[in-house]
Amino acid sequence: MTDQLKRAISAAKTAQANDQQAEATRIASSSAGDQTFDMSESSYKTSHTAIRKARRFAMQGLYEWLVTDRRFDIDGKLGWKANPPHDIAARTRATNAMHTVHIGYYHEMMRDIPEQIEALDALISQHLDRGIDKLDTVEHAILLIGAYELQNRLEIPYKVVLDEAMKLNNHFGATDAHKLINAVLDRMAIELRALEVESDTKANLRTSQKAVSKQSETKPVDTTETAPETNSDSQPTASNKPRISANNASVKRNSASKASANISEFKASKKDANTKSQD
Repeated sequence: MTDQLKRAISAAKTAQANDQQAEATRIASSSAGDQTFDMSESSYKTSHTAIRKARRFAMQGLYEWLVTDRRFDIDGKLGWKANPPHDIAARTRATNAMHTVHIGYYHEMMRDIPEQIEALDALISQHLDRGIDKLDTVEHAILLIGAYELQNRLEIPYKVVLDEAMKLNNHFGATDAHKLINAVLDRMAIELRALEVESDTKANLRTSQKAVSKQSETKPVDTTETAPETNSDSQPTASNKPRISANNASVKRNSASKASANISEFKASKKDANTKSQD
């Protein structure tokens, strides 16, 4: 047997042993309920719309988990638990077209939110006027997603978190549920994103102040000029003397000379009349 053949047989045995070990590990992890997800599935969409669809599928998956395993866990019916989150995610991927969904983010929410359920529920309960068990299951699932994103996904602006929660409610929730969801997440944002909320508030204030100043600058100004008061007893000055053109002056001088000639003729004719009457 040549050395090349020996090396090929050895490599085949090593590959077979590695495959058997990997299969054993997969079976053991599956039986233990510990399923890992590939968060960098680059073959799937990662756009804003794909993330929104991931939230929708996660909301539906969390709803299913809350009414099955989570409810049985709270009620102490541990033997009834047979619907873990990773099984729900696997069924969802098998029965839906997920090529336009951000699969990584969907799996992250389906894994992390059930793991952090106690802490997230405590966070939500601080801003509720009722017990969390009194919440509608759809509202509970939406609040869990919003609380998770506010606390763990700091790269997502808090306004986007609130807006996406409203869209989830419009799609799945009751008509007036948006009031509760918006109020709870808004208070939660002030607590968890204090610096971001404060910065946004200051930016809005500056914007409103600029708008007010711009309106004041563009406001029309009354440009009507009032005539200065003149005193009739005061002497005319160079500024308020009426200007007489050369043409007007010559006309006035001609009129005066004609008047003087008429008066002289009248006096002469009257004198002649008196002389004749005396004779």
